[in-house]
Amino acid sequence: MTPPPQPLSDHPLRVVLNDEVHARPPEALRAPLRASFLALYCPDGDRRAEWAHIVALAAQHGVALEATPRSHLSLDLGTFRLRFERHSEFARYKFIVTGADTDAFAHTALEAVPQDWLTGLGGRVMVATHVAVLSLGDATPDYDDIANRHFGGNALIASEVGDRAAIAITDLRIRADGFGRLLLLDRALTVRQMGRMLQRLLEIDSYRMMALLALPVARELGPLLTQWEAELAAITAALTGAREEDEPGLLERLTHLGAAIENRIAMNDFRFGAASAYYGLVQQRIAELREVRIHGLQTFNDFIERRLAPAMNTCRTMEQRQESLSARAARANQLLATRVDISHERQNQKVLESMDRRASLQLHLQQTVEGLSVAAVTYYAAGLVGYCAKALKAAGVHIDPEITIGLAIPVIALVTALGVRKIRRMVSRAGH
Repeated sequence: MTPPPQPLSDHPLRVVLNDEVHARPPEALRAPLRASFLALYCPDGDRRAEWAHIVALAAQHGVALEATPRSHLSLDLGTFRLRFERHSEFARYKFIVTGADTDAFAHTALEAVPQDWLTGLGGRVMVATHVAVLSLGDATPDYDDIANRHFGGNALIASEVGDRAAIAITDLRIRADGFGRLLLLDRALTVRQMGRMLQRLLEIDSYRMMALLALPVARELGPLLTQWEAELAAITAALTGAREEDEPGLLERLTHLGAAIENRIAMNDFRFGAASAYYGLVQQRIAELREVRIHGLQTFNDFIERRLAPAMNTCRTMEQRQESLSARAARANQLLATRVDISHERQNQKVLESMDRRASLQLHLQQTVEGLSVAAVTYYAAGLVGYCAKALKAAGVHIDPEITIGLAIPVIALVTALGVRKIRRMVSRAGH
């Protein structure tokens, strides 16, 4: 009998990674409706306190939520629907109320939310928008009337979206109440299409504002880069004619400059990288609108690209300038360090030459001392031989002390010289 096949073992992240494509699904929406949207900048906020605030709102409306924080939530609280999304730097809240008045913005969805709860939200407002979604049918909108009634006569940004299934209209201006306005006129959107379309339109505004956070950083960085470029040029110009005694001072200036540049890069790297990512999301969301131009009006792509693209180019240019400046400072530092190393090597060579001369002098002196030592030993040894010869003569031995001393001197000198030489060789071998 064939044994049953063993079950395959899943990767521990398989389900999580698979479900990621289903994260943050769009709401199923139907016109008419009102919505209020908030994007709150809170990169360092307390996630548990943020989630506890949402749990408290749900509890007020008789809905129990788990205490473990979640990154997204869609909740029907009776009088309104809440859509919450947590991102790395900001949190988004969307409040939805069905139905709309004749005047699309006479009342807002935010009026259905407890005001004391709203004031307790953490973070700083980046985007605040009131939305009205109305059924249009086959009617042709009067854009001048829409501009005067809902947008204070401002120039409109509008286009047919979703392959002409709806018309999106805004002016991207902040009013006295702190909110912008977005009007979506539905022709033939399905409930899921409407949810996706509204989500894209609001994400465009969110990501646009988050991308622009890098613009003040770039503007602040510009004068600093100009100052540092001038300083680097002055250092490299001084380097061409610098003397050895000038090199340590130049190296210290260059080190301080490089440290300042690297510190600024570390401060700005995340912001510029995030701006590039947010800008890519803006372009993607605009492409997903599938816009069709309305005669006489700017599309979302026209308006946002005309104003956002130069800002992003400025940020990209400043990022490239600081990277280029860092690389040039590093090359100058390496060049100057090489010069300093060569100077040190030249000084070391002079020291070694001086040591060689001293060793040579010591050798000559040693040889002189060895000669004197041989002479001194010979002198004293010859004296001892003389005393011995005189003693023998006094004892009756027939010997001439002077002749004996004269004959002993060469022998003593030779033996002493050979002994000193042998000792020197033994010392030399021990040293090696």
